[in-house]
Amino acid sequence: MDEGRQKDLQLLEEIIDKGLKQKLVHATASRDKVFEEQKVLSDLRKNLETLEQNGVNTLKTMVNLGSEIYMQAQVPDTRHIFMDVGLGFYVEFTRQEALDYISQREQRIKKELEEVTGVITQIKGRIKLAHYQIQQILNLPEENPSSSRQPYAWKKRELALV
Repeated sequence: MDEGRQKDLQLLEEIIDKGLKQKLVHATASRDKVFEEQKVLSDLRKNLETLEQNGVNTLKTMVNLGSEIYMQAQVPDTRHIFMDVGLGFYVEFTRQEALDYISQREQRIKKELEEVTGVITQIKGRIKLAHYQIQQILNLPEENPSSSRQPYAWKKRELALV
């Protein structure tokens, strides 16, 4: 293999290992955080709806004080709740206001999930493109010969934009 091809292979491997894979890990971690927030909101919605349906106005529960240490707590009025709205701020809501706020946040989370999923898809596509370029440099047969691919030079420029 000539020196030019060897440099191209090294460049592609660096793009994959040091750039694209790290971006994929970060994007996947971001998506996981959004999924966790979505689950917390869903659980809160279900709890509020259960309280509303059953007409529960007082509640006895266990509260995590930290380090998995729990304490029994009595909530005298469940018609008003405090919700974390971000940056350490809590706002008092009625049950219906809380449900409305949760719906709004769920819509924002849905959009955020779509964006992050799109980023992940782009990164995975670029990784596949880099692998295809490596195949072309090494003159390996295509994994999917029926697909039409663009010339090697175009792909190299596309990856360089990452």
